Amino acid sequence: MIFPEQFMTLVERGIEARLHLLDERHETAVRLFNGFLEGCPQLVVDLFGETAVLYNYANPPEELEDVVTAAQQLLRQQYPWLQAILLKTRHGSDAEKRGVLLWGSTLTTKIREHGVRYALDLTMNQDTSFYLDTRLVRRWALDNLAGKDVLNSFAYTGSLGVAAAAEANRVLHTDLNKRFLNVAKTSYTLNGFPIDKKLFQTGDFWRKMSQLKRAGEQFDCVFLDPPFFSQTAAGTVDLNEGMARLVNKVRPLVKHGGHIIAINNALYVSGADYLAELETLCADGYVEIEQLLSVPEDCTGYPHTQNTPPITDSAPFNHSTKIALLKIYHQKT
Repeated sequence: MIFPEQFMTLVERGIEARLHLLDERHETAVRLFNGFLEGCPQLVVDLFGETAVLYNYANPPEELEDVVTAAQQLLRQQYPWLQAILLKTRHGSDAEKRGVLLWGSTLTTKIREHGVRYALDLTMNQDTSFYLDTRLVRRWALDNLAGKDVLNSFAYTGSLGVAAAAEANRVLHTDLNKRFLNVAKTSYTLNGFPIDKKLFQTGDFWRKMSQLKRAGEQFDCVFLDPPFFSQTAAGTVDLNEGMARLVNKVRPLVKHGGHIIAINNALYVSGADYLAELETLCADGYVEIEQLLSVPEDCTGYPHTQNTPPITDSAPFNHSTKIALLKIYHQKT
């Protein structure tokens, strides 16, 4: 069991390590404390603009009550400009999982990252509607997709595709849930991007990819960031069982020499196992692992703040969110 005094020391150290990531206008999004790797596995603390979000993973949740109270005090002391503190309880009711306001009244509804604005709905789901661990994927999109055609499969609230849209020729977002895609549209509005409703398509992944193939669609880049587990009448996504089937489903949609960014966030799939699966895909010479993309240090913890070993060894990746940039060929070069 961790006590509030111990927590204060750990989080203060984590906050100090991340000071360089904050901006004067309080528009950024940062992981302030990753308890899984920084000494308190029951707690994670994120900052979205002027809202701090606490995640209580304790079971039962009451075990962390004193720590949550201490966290509120610390955050309000460290960030007097905060407008709200939200608590998400993993082992709580549906409403508690989505988030309960602990303090304040106004939740942040948008953030800015690398000059691009993103809409938020912090209580729409168990998560916060925006994934901090894929920040460097969004940076890669801004740097590499100018003038390109992009498919954002499993788009969720669209952040990867929104980053691409800042530079790309065309971005097609697909997701099973229209409500999630509406958040992506709001992000477009925040950035002044034109909204073409045909580029926000609701539907099952397996069926939608087949439809795009029959239509002869081709993209320079496909984002493949599936949920850990999902099941529909058309098929099952289970990242514990691997991603090869998902990669192969989108390969025909990638132009020769184009890319798939394949993201596996399964906690119990080791980095070595995921790399071995990707290497098997490469065996025929039509897929190449071009690069492994890192998760930013505020999400992984810093060398001097990490003090809890990960549940599964993620090496050669640096986090359980394992991100690979794959280059796709349709003829051998």
